[in-house]
Amino acid sequence: MHTLLVTGPGGAGCTTVAAAAARAAARSGQRVLLLCADPADPLTAPAGAAESVGGAGTAAAQGVEVAPGLTARAAGGVLVARVDSGEEFRTELAALQERGSALLGMLGSRPMGAEELTELPGAEQFALLRALRRAAAAPAVDLVVVDLPALPRAVAVLALPAQLRRYLARLLPAERQAARALRPVLAQLAGVPMPAQWLYEAAARWDEELAAVQRVIEADTTSVLLVAEPGPAADAALRTGLLGLALHELPVRGIVANRMVPQGSPDPWLAGLAAEQEKYAAQWAGHTPVVPLGHLGRAPRGPEDLDRLAAAPGLLPHGPPARRNWAVEDRLAEDGVLVWVVPLPGAHKRDLDLVRRGDELTVAAGPHRRIVSLPSALRRCTVSGAALTDGQLRVRFTPDPGLWPRRA
Repeated sequence: MHTLLVTGPGGAGCTTVAAAAARAAARSGQRVLLLCADPADPLTAPAGAAESVGGAGTAAAQGVEVAPGLTARAAGGVLVARVDSGEEFRTELAALQERGSALLGMLGSRPMGAEELTELPGAEQFALLRALRRAAAAPAVDLVVVDLPALPRAVAVLALPAQLRRYLARLLPAERQAARALRPVLAQLAGVPMPAQWLYEAAARWDEELAAVQRVIEADTTSVLLVAEPGPAADAALRTGLLGLALHELPVRGIVANRMVPQGSPDPWLAGLAAEQEKYAAQWAGHTPVVPLGHLGRAPRGPEDLDRLAAAPGLLPHGPPARRNWAVEDRLAEDGVLVWVVPLPGAHKRDLDLVRRGDELTVAAGPHRRIVSLPSALRRCTVSGAALTDGQLRVRFTPDPGLWPRRA
């Protein structure tokens, strides 16, 4: 199964392009599932209203269960599932209360009913990630197209599983969980209740779910399709977004240059706009494949317009996406260093910051930040410098004589 993540600057038409891409794939014979989170826009379903991802009693119950916990409705040859973050939040929190009922009762808490719960900020991100995990398990699907939030939030959502797993490992390390068998004995000796086992069980369950989502995001069959209306504002947003995607090693399959105005208009304003769009589209094509989508002259309305957009050549490029993995160059013989090469296209020196802490390296690129574990060879080295050259951050590591293995 392949996964196509669609995002871009806000207002660029990402939802429309996601629906058109799903429709194009379905027309080519693929079994397609479109995941979307916008309940108001009818284009989130190619031929009608989408149903919800949720349990019994929701509108989703009227659809077809394509994977455990994921229900969708067929529309225009595409399975469409709407992520209902409110329903997901209520279901998950009610289940959490049930599992922790003994501890909550000990504290004198009064559980809340599902009808009392209103989703908190950030709930939509977790609901989307859970839906993505469930979609990856769908047996009768060849392609999952995901309509992500706008680019800055999309990068944060895609980075969330790895970040949360790191927090869980630090706050509730696995080696300490082994002591939970002693908690009843300790509680009797101390005369006070000890933390309940459900905390560790919940952490293990969360880590398992996050790991499953992380595997989908980092799979070789997952790629990002960016959508932008060519212009100076979109250019700045794309540069920042591409930097964040590269920092998290997420491959970009291409950029859809949306709402392109035809050239050759006698109207000076339209001619100027077309020239500006062509300029920026050509700039983007120098680094990433660009698919132009012509302006329809109005806002897209329904399946016929989606079909026109879906017919654009190259909307669904074939072949695996180009991945820019972080590689370690062995330059010990020439320069006495190992070099960690971090591809960061479009980065400027003022965007970057590096901090080493133990066996981890924190890399900041503009508003984006990532903490990565050092490869085993680099853990026995000290950072001796870094340079940005041709879109690559090259971090130099010098072997520490006290840690580096000595040759006989």
